[in-house]
Amino acid sequence: MAATQTATRSPDLKPSSRSARKTVRAAAKPADAIKLLKDDHKEVKTYFKQYDALEKDADKQVLADKICLALTVHAQIEEEIYYPAARGAIDDDDLLDEAEVEHASAKQLIAEIRAMKASDRLFDAKVTVLGEYINHHVEEEETEMFPESRDSDLDLKALGAQLAARKAEFMAEVGLA
Repeated sequence: MAATQTATRSPDLKPSSRSARKTVRAAAKPADAIKLLKDDHKEVKTYFKQYDALEKDADKQVLADKICLALTVHAQIEEEIYYPAARGAIDDDDLLDEAEVEHASAKQLIAEIRAMKASDRLFDAKVTVLGEYINHHVEEEETEMFPESRDSDLDLKALGAQLAARKAEFMAEVGLA
């Protein structure tokens, strides 16, 4: 962790994980809110594809933990920052309400997965269903909510900076930044 903390001060030292490096870069040079959220979506989609190819329970456990953490951080920043801003800027309360319900369903599955071991009978099924939920949720955000946000008067750069800062803070809280 010391190397990670130093990495934010010295360009010669890099944070240990790819995710931590991306978080440090994002906080230093924030993208607009939609790009940041789409990048998260892409990263998690990659994790689910990698999970499908795994055979060993130990590898599945590590990647499932990574998926759960990434989704938890993503949901947190959306719920704290993006959704309230979007609710004030776009005229689609139903879409935002559905997104909140989808987050609640995903959080329930995440809690169940975190309480399990990869060798448990329904572990793979729960990770698979979580991936399906997330794919559906991402599709709605990227094809409906994000375009509506782009067409609104939201300051997506400022919102992106807030999202990146909160994400970096949250990652530091869990020891990944």
